[in-house]
Amino acid sequence: MQVKSPLSFAKLIILIASLLTCLSVQSETALLNTSGGQSKASSSSCDFFHGSWVYDDSYPLHDSANCPFIDPEFDCQKYGRPDKLYLKYRWRPTTCELPRFDGKDFLTRWRGKKIMFVGDSISSNQWQSLLCLLHAAVPGSKISTNKKDPLSTVTFEEYTVSVMYYRKPYLVDVVTESIGHILKLDSVSSGSIWLSADLLIFNTWHWWIHNGAASQGWDYIQDGVKILRDMNRLEAFSKGLTTWAKWVDSSVDVNTKRVFFQGISPTHYQGLDWGEPGVKDCGRQTQPVIGSTYLGSSLPEQGVVKNVLNTIGKPVYLLDITLLSQLRKDAHPSAYSGGHPGMDCSHWCIAGLPDTWNTILYAALIS
Repeated sequence: MQVKSPLSFAKLIILIASLLTCLSVQSETALLNTSGGQSKASSSSCDFFHGSWVYDDSYPLHDSANCPFIDPEFDCQKYGRPDKLYLKYRWRPTTCELPRFDGKDFLTRWRGKKIMFVGDSISSNQWQSLLCLLHAAVPGSKISTNKKDPLSTVTFEEYTVSVMYYRKPYLVDVVTESIGHILKLDSVSSGSIWLSADLLIFNTWHWWIHNGAASQGWDYIQDGVKILRDMNRLEAFSKGLTTWAKWVDSSVDVNTKRVFFQGISPTHYQGLDWGEPGVKDCGRQTQPVIGSTYLGSSLPEQGVVKNVLNTIGKPVYLLDITLLSQLRKDAHPSAYSGGHPGMDCSHWCIAGLPDTWNTILYAALIS
């Protein structure tokens, strides 16, 4: 009878340990896919939201000079941004490859359908990016445009695809009454208009931290029967988002519609968050944070979003863009915004980061 040598036994132990480690990584990845991607149900085995930015000379995905849909506040190259390196970065997930955005395929898949972004100016940022990506794919296609407030529509006539933006910064209502403008945390009155779309991408947060009636757009908050001058904004955000979530559960037919929620878009006004103490804004930033880790603390509003989405019985896909956007301290308009005086480290240049948000949207839709 042949006796196994101690060396062979050691190799066997190492092999078993390697297999257990692999299984552990797979389990962790599956957990990330559940918590960081789609609420309730996942259509993809890929975690799109953890990774790093890599240089790619084939980028950007479109030329902003050829896109007629960009508002001045996002059109950084037109308004004098001197560097272009920020345009050359591609998001690479750790566990898989993100498919390259294919505008013709997108339009073909959604032929005859309506796509609607609902939210604040960050939602408009993503809407305009998608329009540019689609226009670049079919530059000669006939397009009709109808821009109004609150609803703007761009239709790619050949495909009968309408891509819309409905301006609703809080998702819940702001109404005018005798005492002034009131933010009603328990009221959603625009739902019937939203239901005209086949694909819905919602967003809110940016306005919840505005201060002053002129900036925030309201004089009072109504919480149930209470009329308040103000309240804890994170609590107000949670209550307003919960009202929207209940509307989704009661009104959206997920057999005919897809629902996405655009995660929290970060700002860059504290250099300490990315390892540059003393830096006060995103000005002169030309490269992303290297690697997959952001030094800044977690955002409590992220937790609110995930908690509320987990209460929804119907599938709502979370575009969990926060981390990948935190790593892009270089991608803001900064001083090169045609619509914002001063330093804008809240919105994003087009072409730029929102193109990646839409690439992930596309990947989630085709998975």
